[in-house]
Amino acid sequence: MSKILITCAVTGSIHTPSMSPHLPVTPEQIVEQSVAAAEAGASILHLHARDPQTGRPSADPAHFRAFLPLIRQQTDAVLNLTTGGSATMTLDQRLAAPKDASPEMCSLNMGSMNFALYPAAERIETWLHDWEQPFLENSDDLIFKNTPRDIARVLREMGEERGARFEFECYDVGHLHMLRHFMDRGVVRAPLFVQFVFGVLGGAGADPENLLHMKRMADKLFGADYTFSVLAAGRHQMPFATMAAAMGGHVRVGLEDSLMISRGQLATSNAEQVARIRRIVEELGREVATPAEARALLGLKGAEETAI
Repeated sequence: MSKILITCAVTGSIHTPSMSPHLPVTPEQIVEQSVAAAEAGASILHLHARDPQTGRPSADPAHFRAFLPLIRQQTDAVLNLTTGGSATMTLDQRLAAPKDASPEMCSLNMGSMNFALYPAAERIETWLHDWEQPFLENSDDLIFKNTPRDIARVLREMGEERGARFEFECYDVGHLHMLRHFMDRGVVRAPLFVQFVFGVLGGAGADPENLLHMKRMADKLFGADYTFSVLAAGRHQMPFATMAAAMGGHVRVGLEDSLMISRGQLATSNAEQVARIRRIVEELGREVATPAEARALLGLKGAEETAI
């Protein structure tokens, strides 16, 4: 099998600080955990920002600037910036930091969807910040907007104008067909890096049959023009990553997607999750790709071409 890419989603907008004291929030924490994750074997770091004072998900380029250059100074890992941000942000807000940094790679969500996080609120007894409880509870009326016009804009402003390549995040089969539509329009080019996402209420459930179906449909739609990676939320993270590795795909772990390292046990860092999946994939006979190999596989422009 080909070499395997490990992406680490270091911090994000899904989980609140109250749910784990180990989720990095401040620039110093994000830098420390990003570098450690890269040292543990992650060739790609998927990055969000937080307001260090409130812990709230942030789209402010200044918050990204507080950690991006320091990460780049300390590791050669590919820095992959979110264009999804939070479902509560406008597209202008979501694009502000990626446009400022002009990264090698960024995420792109391939469809609008319900993004229901409210069940998590039932498991939290103590809230660290006053915004957290209403944010989660009100997600029963939250739509994550990614219309074809939005997608076309991200492709134009980040791809055509800044040379970024994409982690195409597909939460259901319809998102794969949307990606094929943009290939047919000539605005997306191979090789594609498609991230199958499972376990978010509103998208495909974390059922192994769904992974097999997504893979079959991607094979039908993209043939040899794509490689796939898999992330699954919460307790499904490691089983689905293991399944993806055994199928010849790539994997994504990180505290954005799951706060746990095993049943009932919080992960103490992103690096702990990376080390766990690295051991698993190597025992399956896969060799972990270096950042240089990741750049070659994905056709990236190189860190020297960014504004970080």
